[in-house]
Formats: sequence, structure tokens, C-alpha cells
Amino acid sequence: MSERPAIDGLPPLRTVIDTHGLAARKTLGQNFLLDLNLTGKIARQAGDLTGTTVIEVGPGPGGLTRALLMEGADRVVAIERDPRCLPALAEVAAHYQDRLTVIEADALTVDYAALATSSDRTVIVANLPYNVGTELLVGWLTADPWPPFWASLTLMFQREVAERIVAGPGDGAYGRLGVLAGWRAEARICFDVPPQAFRPPPKVTSSVVHLTPRAEPIPCSGDRLATVTRHAFGQRRKMLRQSLKPLGGTALLERAGITGTRRAETLTVAEFCALANAL
Repeated sequence: MSERPAIDGLPPLRTVIDTHGLAARKTLGQNFLLDLNLTGKIARQAGDLTGTTVIEVGPGPGGLTRALLMEGADRVVAIERDPRCLPALAEVAAHYQDRLTVIEADALTVDYAALATSSDRTVIVANLPYNVGTELLVGWLTADPWPPFWASLTLMFQREVAERIVAGPGDGAYGRLGVLAGWRAEARICFDVPPQAFRPPPKVTSSVVHLTPRAEPIPCSGDRLATVTRHAFGQRRKMLRQSLKPLGGTALLERAGITGTRRAETLTVAEFCALANAL
């Protein structure tokens, strides 16, 4: 993909990466987006960013960060673990005075709710590092209290993971992620991103997923729901009375009003919540 250089008055991203020696590291799950037209498209999936605080995870050299600021985000809080990226992000912060805050931290250790401000809206927008993306999403979906501090999540995953997030009963990709996402959010795939949009190109296609929280999800413990789905889909070809045996098997299913000969992929989110509540 071609890049529009200096679209915001800053150097092209390829130049930034070369200047700061930012070779992407596989151990950090890094794949840098270079096309500012594409990062702008991602930012726009989060809606009107005027008056909004945006939390970004894994900004790298700042391609998506710049797009979020160009699209009018009131404030961007970027969480970056790699100290090599901090000088490049500092240049973005200097260009967009008082609108970008960079926090050097491991994304899995951050208290995200504490980063939200009293502004009308806080959203999370990120090209998530592949190695922690699913864990972060599960944390945001199972957090309490609910409704959450975030008004939406606009996140990039590998296409296979994105399909699991939006899957429903009967879909081949339906599993733990689909249940957790369907329980507390409405999720859709916005568009795909080809490997050549990244540096270095990953071996798979990526997808941008947009999630909005359900105001009143079925009352249920997120931990128990995660436990039930882990057992049910861990042996997805087996009947539930067998796969859920460690949790009570037939007795648990009877309390939830579910036939033991069914398999995990046939259950609705509501039925999984019934199982979790019956634990």
C-alpha cells in the first residue's frame, strides 16, 4: 500500500521507523501499520472522536496514534511497552501539544478504568499486539462494574480471532470468545487488512472489530462463564454431560434446564449464562 507522506506535517512512518531503528520484534507481537489512510479508516470506526478520550494499546511508532489525533480525539492515552518507540511517540506528543499522553507499561498490568476521564466518552482503539490481544479483550469484557467505562472497542486482530469474536451458535468459529463477546457486547467485523499493509507483513490477514457494550447483559459471573465455556469447548465434540463432568456434569445441566446430550456449539449465550449461574 502506498503512503501519503507527511499528511499531518510529521515525517512519513517509514522514515520514522528507519530513523529510530524500529525493527518490529516478534517477541512483542509487533507489526507496524504504515498507511495513514488506513489508520484513519480504523480511527473512524470509533465514531466522532470530538470530546473523546481514546486509550490505545501498542502504538509502536505512532501511525494509529497520529490518525486518532487527526480525526479529532480530544486526548489519546497510549500504552507502550517497548522503550525504543518512546522517542518517536514523543515527537508526536510535541506536535499535538497536550493531547497525547504516553505511558510506558505492560498492557496486561494497566488499570484501564483509571485512565478514563470525566469526559462524555472513553473508547479503546488499538492495533493489538497479537500475543496479548485476546487476553486484553477478555479482561475488558468481564470487567465490573457494568456498563463499563468504555463506550466502544475498535480493535485489530488476526482474521481467525475476529471470526471467533463475532461467531454465534452453529458457527464453526463459535467458542469461548463468541460467548463472552455475545454476553456483554454487540460485535461486528468492520473490514479486513491485508498483510502488505504492515511492516513486516504478517503471514495472515487481519480484521478490525468494533464492539459496543450491552446496557443490560444477562446477570452472570464472568469468571464462572469463562469456566463453563472453557470446559464445554475444551472437548467440543463430546456431549455436554461428558465435557462438563468436572463441574457437575448431568446434575449441573439439569439445574440449568439443558439436555446433557447437546454439544457446546449448539448452546446460546443465554444457555451458557444459565449454566454459569447453576454452578
